[in-house]
Amino acid sequence: MKKADIFEFYRRLAEANPAPQTELAYGNDYQLLVAVTLSAQSTDVGVNKATKLLFQQVETPAQMVALGEDGLKQHIKTIGLFNAKAKNVIALSEILVRDFGGQVPQDRDLLTTLPGVGRKTANVVMNTAFGAETFAVDTHIFRVGNRTGLAPGKTVVAVEDKLDRQTPAPFRRDAHHWLILHGRYICKARKPECWRCPVVDLCRFKSKTPEPAQKPARP
Repeated sequence: MKKADIFEFYRRLAEANPAPQTELAYGNDYQLLVAVTLSAQSTDVGVNKATKLLFQQVETPAQMVALGEDGLKQHIKTIGLFNAKAKNVIALSEILVRDFGGQVPQDRDLLTTLPGVGRKTANVVMNTAFGAETFAVDTHIFRVGNRTGLAPGKTVVAVEDKLDRQTPAPFRRDAHHWLILHGRYICKARKPECWRCPVVDLCRFKSKTPEPAQKPARP
């Protein structure tokens, strides 16, 4: 995609949604870290349901450690891989208490040393909690980057690197939110809704989906 088209691509997404936000519910940086860690291979809706009561009881790593692994499992047993996720959340909470004074470190490399925290999770936390210009490439952004021609790449890291190089300054802070939401609600995996896409003329996807025919009203 040409430089001018990339700028216009983001400009239109920004015009449609000037202040994009994560759809995960959280009250502080620590809760955000926990929510993003739990969201791997799970929906934001499912995570929010699981953490609604949990986050009323647990606001700090110390409180999570006190709750314990079995107590955490009771809250998150409805989401995928909850056993492994509970183990990781307790472990990372213990490390935050022991090594970071109960605070979430504002450093991506340090974040990725925590159990269960990969590059994508660290990028989300750095961007959403601390305002860093990071690009958390999930399945939605990977698809949008490749399908539209915005940032084609064979790997998540390749797409992230291309987004980092090519995203213009005015849009870098919120770019990953716009792309996730675009992939989640318009540029869907099985059937993109091209007929209502604000960037359809800029997109390089050849097999654009036509608008479904309206069913005739019953007499």
